[in-house]
Amino acid sequence: MFHVERDLGGTTALPAELEPPATAAAVFGDRLELARRYCAALATAGVERGLIGPREVPRLWDRHLLNCAVVGELIAEGASVVDIGSGAGLPGIPLAIARPDLRITLVEPLLRRTIFLSEFIEAAGLDVTVVRGRAEQSGVMKEAGGADVVTSRAVAPLGKLAQWSLPLLHDHGRMLALKGISAAEELERDAEALARAGAGNTAVLECGVGLVDTPTLVISAERLPRAERTPRREHAAARKEAKAAKRAAAPVRGRKTK
Repeated sequence: MFHVERDLGGTTALPAELEPPATAAAVFGDRLELARRYCAALATAGVERGLIGPREVPRLWDRHLLNCAVVGELIAEGASVVDIGSGAGLPGIPLAIARPDLRITLVEPLLRRTIFLSEFIEAAGLDVTVVRGRAEQSGVMKEAGGADVVTSRAVAPLGKLAQWSLPLLHDHGRMLALKGISAAEELERDAEALARAGAGNTAVLECGVGLVDTPTLVISAERLPRAERTPRREHAAARKEAKAAKRAAAPVRGRKTK
């Protein structure tokens, strides 16, 4: 285990292995020290409380902090952002550090995680709200709904994620789901489920190009007003046509001839 100075209220002493890469200064600017404190919190309390695996510690900057913070380039100034299934605060806290203009709410159902989030936010002086609960619960929707943007990272398959994210958005708000290299395949697979949930204008976007070694892949989907959504009966018809076409294209199996 790395030894990290725990006083989040002051300068954080990090071992050489956890010092931020040069890119971090470009991403976090004059708030780099806050990012260092967050890295320290993840490397100590985050591991001890089971929020981050020990093997992730050497990769905190590249795989977690920077990977999340660069998503800010997709979000308009002053936007309200709800981060669902926030866990250890990813991507919500890196976004809050890199973009202090954003109004961020972290939604997380597990108590031990919300305690960690609240403790760090208070110690670091961040203007971030923590809501304990699941995104689909009425209390959460009442407290955090009507957002400009809903973010998520490694929470659920895209179809399920849309059912949780889109109701928290206002019309034309955007769901930003951080995904891996299979983002395009997942979008193609779940395109119909997204449409049924009320999403449109979907795309796979790259963030951090030219800044980070591996750009972050994000699936973006807009919540469409009901008047602009495809009626359910058209989805059903499309499914029926797709199944018929698949059957027609399938090879005919018959008896083997001698």
